[in-house]
Amino acid sequence: MKFRTGTLAELKSKGQKFACLTSYDHQTAQIFDQAGVAVLLVGDSASNAVLGNRDTVPITLDEMIPFGRAVATGAKNALVVLDLPFGSYEISAEQALETGFRAMKQTGCAGVKVEGPKLEQIRALVDAGIPVMGHVGFTPQSVHALSGYKVQGRDEASATRIMAECLEIEKAGAFAIVLEMVPADLAAEITAALTIPTIGIGAGKDCDGQILVWTDFAGLDSRSPSFSKQYANLRESLSQAASSYVEEVEKSEFPSKDQSF
Repeated sequence: MKFRTGTLAELKSKGQKFACLTSYDHQTAQIFDQAGVAVLLVGDSASNAVLGNRDTVPITLDEMIPFGRAVATGAKNALVVLDLPFGSYEISAEQALETGFRAMKQTGCAGVKVEGPKLEQIRALVDAGIPVMGHVGFTPQSVHALSGYKVQGRDEASATRIMAECLEIEKAGAFAIVLEMVPADLAAEITAALTIPTIGIGAGKDCDGQILVWTDFAGLDSRSPSFSKQYANLRESLSQAASSYVEEVEKSEFPSKDQSF
């Protein structure tokens, strides 16, 4: 099945859940695509997961574009969405359009994601033919303003604000919204109130879709968030493989005759 923005809407209308993952390279994009992952997000989490930064703030559009191109060429059926990095769209709708045009033309991705209720930017992008995914709750690009990695929407006032933001983002034309680190009950209410799909990360099981950072779900990082689940332990497997390789080279066991000409 080829996943498009309309496909996600159809899945929501049928009550059928869908899975999403981040990806930053050609090979993982191929693997996740073949596994049936509906959405591959070229996340600005590449800042942490690939480039070794503390958070998502430092990564630039110039750094994001090669990741986006690699994923877009690797995925045949998944909907590939590129995160617009911090500082590349907040100033104005014009800035968002310039960034969005460049992102779409230079990566081959099928849409972009912006954080927070940037309604003017979302409307401008959508009017220009660029599909937009929203993102509310905990927004990693605002980690410093939010005083760290904290669940959002626990009290009535903030829950009401997040619900209002989601409704405004939907009205502005977004095709889906990521709900990050919000209480499950609130996420369920938002999902029921919206006609567009919600994609949860640390937001309970009632969202229309779920997304995880692939290095968390595959156990490649030494630590992963409490809302994540490890479906593999690649860090241990790679460590063992590397240790075996080092040992065989040191003992002159590799390469053997089979690996020699």
